[in-house]
Amino acid sequence: MLDYHESPCPERPVALMLWLHGLGADGYDLEPAADMLASRNVRHVFPHAPVRPVTINRGMSMRAWFDIAAPDLRWQEDGDGMLVSARQVIELAQALRGESGLPVVLAGFSQGAVISLAAAALGVPGLVGVAALSGYLPQCVLPSLQGLRGLHLFMAHGRQDEVVPHALGKAGCEALEGGGLRVCWHEYAMPHTICQQEIVDLSNWLDSVLAGV
Repeated sequence: MLDYHESPCPERPVALMLWLHGLGADGYDLEPAADMLASRNVRHVFPHAPVRPVTINRGMSMRAWFDIAAPDLRWQEDGDGMLVSARQVIELAQALRGESGLPVVLAGFSQGAVISLAAAALGVPGLVGVAALSGYLPQCVLPSLQGLRGLHLFMAHGRQDEVVPHALGKAGCEALEGGGLRVCWHEYAMPHTICQQEIVDLSNWLDSVLAGV
């Protein structure tokens, strides 16, 4: 099972939120974002991706949810690697949820956003929402879009993103909407990062999701 870090929950938790980091980072990378959310009664868990060679980085080994072959992120997409990581996230969510029955929210940045969507499509027990930040919808998820039906979906992207092009993120949103799904879409004047307004919007979205469970 995936290793993970967990931040203390100051109140009795009403939900479990898993945060999936980007390429070359680790679970600690998204803890500051979680700390800035207004909700204080959420159990925040930060899994660490396995260490693996990454082709685009000259085969160097680093934490990565899947391999990337080229700057064109859709070229030779590592669908098998994505699905393996998605299943690992599902396994961890199921184990952490245990007997508590807490509703689950997935949030991911960049590579983590891709895996959040993939895991949700495969089916995460108790899942109520997915937040995909500066990511994109992988091709391996397209046959399973109906697995996302009924979930609250939040997607956000920077218009100046130099790593995951804004157009790629927006295309994923449009594909989901074309499949009859509702997406809360936000975009910002920023590069490949997370901005303060994004945290505010994510916090408001999370509050609305948890208010309905």
